[in-house]
Amino acid sequence: MLLYAATIFASAFLLFLVQPVMAKQILPWFGGSATVWTTCLVFFQTALLAGYAYSDLNVRRMTPRSGVRLHTVALFVSLIVLPIVPAAHWKPGGTENPSWLILGMLVATIGLPYFLLSTTSPLVQAWFARAHPGKNPYRLFALSNFASMLALVGYPFLLEPWAPSREQAMLWSAGYALFVVLCAAAGWRSLRHRTSPVVTTLPAHAAAAAREGDGDPPPALSRQLLWCTLSGTGSVLLLAVSNHITQNIASVPLLWILPLALYLLTFILCFDAAGWYRRDVFLSMLAAALGVMAWTLADPKLTHELEIQIGVFSGGLFIACMFCHGELTRLKPSPRHLTRFYLMISVGGAIGSILVGIVAPLVLPAYFELAAGIVVCALLLLWQVRRDPPVYGILGLTAAAVSVGCAIWGATEFYATAISASRNFYGVLRVQERGVDDASRRRSLVHGTILHGTQYLAPGMRLRPTTYYTETSGIGRLLQAMHPRPDPIRVGVIGLGTGTLAVYGSTGDVYRFYEINPDVLEAAQRDFTFLSDSDATIESALGDARLALEREPPQDFDVLVVDAFSSDAIPVHLITAEAVGIYLSHLKPGGVIAFHVTNRFLNLIPVVEALARAHGLAVIHIPDEGADPVASRSDWMLLSTDTALLARPELAVHARKIAARPDWRLWTDAFNNLVQVLK
Repeated sequence: MLLYAATIFASAFLLFLVQPVMAKQILPWFGGSATVWTTCLVFFQTALLAGYAYSDLNVRRMTPRSGVRLHTVALFVSLIVLPIVPAAHWKPGGTENPSWLILGMLVATIGLPYFLLSTTSPLVQAWFARAHPGKNPYRLFALSNFASMLALVGYPFLLEPWAPSREQAMLWSAGYALFVVLCAAAGWRSLRHRTSPVVTTLPAHAAAAAREGDGDPPPALSRQLLWCTLSGTGSVLLLAVSNHITQNIASVPLLWILPLALYLLTFILCFDAAGWYRRDVFLSMLAAALGVMAWTLADPKLTHELEIQIGVFSGGLFIACMFCHGELTRLKPSPRHLTRFYLMISVGGAIGSILVGIVAPLVLPAYFELAAGIVVCALLLLWQVRRDPPVYGILGLTAAAVSVGCAIWGATEFYATAISASRNFYGVLRVQERGVDDASRRRSLVHGTILHGTQYLAPGMRLRPTTYYTETSGIGRLLQAMHPRPDPIRVGVIGLGTGTLAVYGSTGDVYRFYEINPDVLEAAQRDFTFLSDSDATIESALGDARLALEREPPQDFDVLVVDAFSSDAIPVHLITAEAVGIYLSHLKPGGVIAFHVTNRFLNLIPVVEALARAHGLAVIHIPDEGADPVASRSDWMLLSTDTALLARPELAVHARKIAARPDWRLWTDAFNNLVQVLK
């Protein structure tokens, strides 16, 4: 028993530990986008399906000895791909489809090890059932999910703060080699016990007769489809809630892991013992939770309430998954059909992940999949209580009505002021037009729920900088302080938005914008005139700014603006010691790096101060309360070797003392601490 348990525990621990380890390694290559994690989950769920399908075929179609022999060979062959460090040639050039590139890289780097890890839980449970007939193997599934959750919860607190990304990959590879030995030993040991009827090597007709004789026919197709639907609904909600939580905060393991840990916890509770899923309680709780989630998602007044959003959707995800997985345990078959049961669970999980991670970005103009998932869950609740007392039917009907109504409300709010909308790998983009008269009419670029720039349409206002870029902002004061001068200036800007900063350009100046999202570039050129009206020469580079700067020759910028953090979903790879080193290589002597660190949830000021200190740079913090009606509150950090420039009165008089945190560890490509900087 100990050998089987240790094998399943090790496989599940490694299976889920590798997910943040791999995702964090490639996150900087794709602009720090939250969709990197969703795309990785598509791969993980699909590979899990392949592993469960293999287990089902191995158990049902092969003799025990042949199945163990095949699996052992595959295990040792998989060692040749170690260590799991992505090759540099997988870095995007800027024109590829990021989703397919990520999937291809994952297949090449961890495809075979991950596939074999995913086979372990159903396969070893089948081996256990064969060696120990009459004992319940389903508790091993609860152990598997416990190990998975332990890996996920332990990663951001026990591994990520202490081990750089490459060392994490090396440690995981060593653990995988140990697992290979354990799994091979468990397989061969199972052959030493007598064969149970759970795994038969009889011909198909004889096996069927044996099953009928036992009064245990194969599960009906309708039952298998219900397993798939319950699993798929939980998977859809997992990915949709993950998207919703991470898109406006930060795409980092801490926030990736919260929804997934809750999802796994429900598997643990439901499959450990029947007492955890109190059906009458959870049916009522689910009806209420679905209504609250639907309302919170639709009401624009709650969009920016972080505590409410995380609390409502984390709690709602837990209750919904307890329902889905609790109903699965009520419908689970006898152990002789457990591999088919797990196969259908994985089919549902894979379908759900593909719908959210691949299909939704192609067919939906916004993040409507969460609202759709809530509606589907409400309809599934209504179906499952069709034979229960009428009160549950009323609850299910109410939940379905509220979910549908709120979904319509949310879609209406989304389009209320939008003149254009688009969605791609990097998120949802809208151009909104508001104003009651010509003087107040304005267009705004909104990414997700965050404002990325506004332009007033009146002729006298078109060239006026707004929001975070007004004359009283840190960047506005800096660019004004650099004029007039005999020589034109060269300015680099990471993050285009509406192109507002171009209004500061004079004849002869060059403003070079780096933008990863092609939809942003299109919207800035089509719906706004900051770029076309500027006196400066405008250049643009499409693709991740850091990768572009790594490939480009020195640009000799007088100012390099890092304006990628105002969306609250910060791309961490742009605010590390290595990133600042790249920026400095593109600056003229005495040039300035200007970090825009306005953020509702994260205090990035001490992080940037530490980066400046590490590189021997002077730094000042210029806040702006946004008193002007066209302004927004902003925080800018200016870093330079030219202390005299930063000491000029037009800058220094507006600077605020920085509360340095020398006890905080320097952020690098291998280390960042989101918990530390939460406000």
